[in-house]
Amino acid sequence: MTELAVKTPQLLANAAYLVAGVLFILALRGLSSQETARRGNTYGVVGMLIAIAATLSLNLSGTHPLVAVAIVVAAVLGATMALRVGMTAMPEMVALLHSFVGLAAVLVGFSLQVAPSAPPLAERIEVFIDVWIGAITTTGSVIAFLKLRGSVSGRPLLLPARHFLNLAMLIASIVLGALYASGGATWSLGAGTAIASVLGVHLVVAIGGADMPVVVSMLNSYSGWTAAAAGFMLQNDLLIITGALVGSSGAILSYIMCRAMNRSIWNVIFGGFGAAPPKAAAGAAKPAGDVQEIDAATLAARLRASRSVIIVPGYGMAVARAQHAVRELTEVLRAAGVVVRFAIHPVAGRLPGHMNVLLAEASVPYDIVLEMDEINADFPSTDVAIVIGANDIVNPAAEDDPSSPIAGMPVLQVWKSHLVIVNKRSRAAGYAGIDNPLFYKPVTRMLFGDAKDAIEKVVAAFKAEASSKAAS
Repeated sequence: MTELAVKTPQLLANAAYLVAGVLFILALRGLSSQETARRGNTYGVVGMLIAIAATLSLNLSGTHPLVAVAIVVAAVLGATMALRVGMTAMPEMVALLHSFVGLAAVLVGFSLQVAPSAPPLAERIEVFIDVWIGAITTTGSVIAFLKLRGSVSGRPLLLPARHFLNLAMLIASIVLGALYASGGATWSLGAGTAIASVLGVHLVVAIGGADMPVVVSMLNSYSGWTAAAAGFMLQNDLLIITGALVGSSGAILSYIMCRAMNRSIWNVIFGGFGAAPPKAAAGAAKPAGDVQEIDAATLAARLRASRSVIIVPGYGMAVARAQHAVRELTEVLRAAGVVVRFAIHPVAGRLPGHMNVLLAEASVPYDIVLEMDEINADFPSTDVAIVIGANDIVNPAAEDDPSSPIAGMPVLQVWKSHLVIVNKRSRAAGYAGIDNPLFYKPVTRMLFGDAKDAIEKVVAAFKAEASSKAAS
């Protein structure tokens, strides 16, 4: 067999990897906008299929039958999860999937460790780094999943001397990494994995509800770097490229979100939400007063008399599956000549882009869905601002109360509108556990109840009023 014939499979695989890499880049580009998101997903699926086929073709004769079984089982499980998961559970499913990436990297690292021939020095360094990052990603993602699911409290768990504890675990990991690199002892790799697992738990339990979207984004970045490290271990160029794409894009997204929240990314990762509230917070007066309620019929009449309406969706809209009712409200308002737009806060919901996906699913026109920076200055000229299931992202304490844990966080200034309608199930605090002075402002009216039911009643009242006027 000639040298060219021996190299041909690898050359073909490299060409396939190049095509797959380009498709992954196009996928990320497509996912940057609602209009192109479906196309971006398609690019990603095709690229992954090409990557799997190319990898299997390199060792087709030696591929164990169980690999094919594992691929089929995984594909069925993945499709079932994707079809059954609701939009409200999407953040927690994403966090859980990140844990799978980390666990895979840990298992690959240990499989190389138990191979018949001991790995060389460079490979031992790669193995330790991959397993260490993978362990952090695995346990951190599991805690994020439990927090988002509600099985673990969303409040931060702040242990005494937590920063010293993190530093101690980091130093111990470096020492164990050096020992493993010098001797390749399995115990040092196992000890490093255990410490990294504890570190992953500790980093995420110290982060509270307001920062969970950033946490999910950061875990996405960790999973990417884990995949890149696994690529170096396995000498797989595509895995390195793909991991670098995911890791860097996740890190950039996390940084952008932290800037939008006026928060330090280092504080989010290592400090945790509410880690060191100002001393004045203890004596700060809590918002007090009576809220003013409004019913569906009165709200419908106020909306009919309005010229401009801004809708601010939050996680409550996702929980109630009210996006289709909101789209219907948008349609009847626009048909009546009312200008309707949506204001999206960077951390609305519990996943980056959560509200955008919900509105796109309900076929809300993309051109009326605006980001906070694009629309915040328009509230003073807005007749009615409707807040649906949102709390912390419209909390004026972020601007007015220096002692508030969210002080300095940019929020949607809905209270500057002529009328603010807040739809909530109750007066309870938001996910971050902070009371909201917005509820007690003179311009605010509370529309209590399930978001879907409440908005449907408003739509029905609006249509009934229109019908009665047409009949008269």
